[in-house]
Amino acid sequence: MSASDTTRPARLVTLRLPIWWTFGGLVGGLLAGSLIANRPVADAILPVSEPIGALWLRALQMTIIPLVAALLVLGITQLASAARAGATARRMLVFVAAALVFSGVATLIAMPLLLSVVPPPAGAQSLLAANVEPQEVPGLAEFFLSLVAPNIIAAAAETAMLPLTIFFALFAVAITRLPPEQSATLRGFFESVANAMLLVIGWVLWLAPVGVFALAMGVAVRAGGDAAFFTLMHYILTVAAMGGIVLVAAYVVGALRHGPLAFARAMLPAQAVAISTQSSLASLPAMLASARRLDLSENVSEFVLPLSVAIYRATSPAMNLAVAIYVAHLFGIELSWTAMLAGLAVAFVISIGSVSLPGTISFVVSIGPIALAMGIPVEPLALLVAVEMLPDIMRTLANVTADVALTSAVDRNSDGDLATDSALGRSGPES
Repeated sequence: MSASDTTRPARLVTLRLPIWWTFGGLVGGLLAGSLIANRPVADAILPVSEPIGALWLRALQMTIIPLVAALLVLGITQLASAARAGATARRMLVFVAAALVFSGVATLIAMPLLLSVVPPPAGAQSLLAANVEPQEVPGLAEFFLSLVAPNIIAAAAETAMLPLTIFFALFAVAITRLPPEQSATLRGFFESVANAMLLVIGWVLWLAPVGVFALAMGVAVRAGGDAAFFTLMHYILTVAAMGGIVLVAAYVVGALRHGPLAFARAMLPAQAVAISTQSSLASLPAMLASARRLDLSENVSEFVLPLSVAIYRATSPAMNLAVAIYVAHLFGIELSWTAMLAGLAVAFVISIGSVSLPGTISFVVSIGPIALAMGIPVEPLALLVAVEMLPDIMRTLANVTADVALTSAVDRNSDGDLATDSALGRSGPES
């Protein structure tokens, strides 16, 4: 890797995952569990199926920390490179940071309120029951002490995500301050680690239909198929509602300059592509066309939109925190303000590192660290990942709308001072 490669987007492997087979495993497991519930055959099947599900869950958990570490380093070094691309890029990053904070804070306020008004259906608590105990979240003094781990290896062993996130964020910033050759070498190392771990998690997720089937069957035996189905539907709708807040906010930002109807009309083709592909990257050409319909500067839109697709997902803090809060609600965990602050901090940083990943992998890599930082059990995520394709429609729809709204805001505040770093180029993100 040459020194000039320090500024390019990371080349991550492309994975094809059995999303529909995984969903089928969930449905099949719930149906099978419903059929054998309260029957003697369940006593013979569950001792075999539950260890299979638990083994798959452990395999999923083992990938989280190394993959998160590598992606954080790559994401933050890319962000630092973007900040050096000129005044327009720096202005864009300020807007991105503000949007991500808004996204997370909105969910921390709205999700508990929504769950209090529209609680999960009866029997939901037993749906995700597991032999796990929530971690303790420290008080104020302990919280600040926990930000720094005296032994980073021990922190990784204990899955202490907040100090790990801070350490790797600082490490990534330090990499950007090294001479170009050294920076390129370290970035190449972490890119290789990320690709290796993506292959590992890809192999694990290829076994998801079997693992999810085994877990879902045990859940249906304990809770009943109806309770499981209605709880999952409730989960999908409430989490998607948090993405809806981001979508509405994006419309408000876009309407400030163009008016609500003009912005909505310009966005329709890009939103249609977003819904059909569930990919922000695949929606990029349609987003550029939307920017032209809004008469945005081509220099700004051709720079901001590809960079936005590479480093920015407006819904990540909102919907990732929503999943963690939903699981906490099912377990009856009262979240303290320190737990929420820890979750917000990790959600903010993690959102930078996981933007280029498929939805299923991003779900595990993004929400696992947030849940761990908040003291919430991660075991239920193994089932929820099977239905991620449905909330992911809202994720992509809101993200694409927010990308164009961001471009409009940058263009409105730009004085023609766009300076594109020649090392960044204009090629945009790589798939």
